[in-house]
Amino acid sequence: MSERFFLYDDIEETRTRFVSFMGENQRFDLAIINSSRYYGKQLVLDVQSNRFAIIGSDDLDEPGYIEHAFNLATEEAGELRSFLYEIV
Repeated sequence: MSERFFLYDDIEETRTRFVSFMGENQRFDLAIINSSRYYGKQLVLDVQSNRFAIIGSDDLDEPGYIEHAFNLATEEAGELRSFLYEIV
């Protein structure tokens, strides 16, 4: 077997916030990870849906980004986007 070729293999200290809240129609269980790796953006994991995205304020302003990244309907994405605006 050939030797494994790593593009990178780093260990980094991160800060993780776990948040759970109930929207009008859906519960959100999130892990929000802060790291220097993503140029000031945050890694947002939705534990319920097993989906994640790297999100900054510019991504929140991008039409359809949250809907696509988390596979949400417009109303549910609006609730998540509203929360993320508070923390990003």
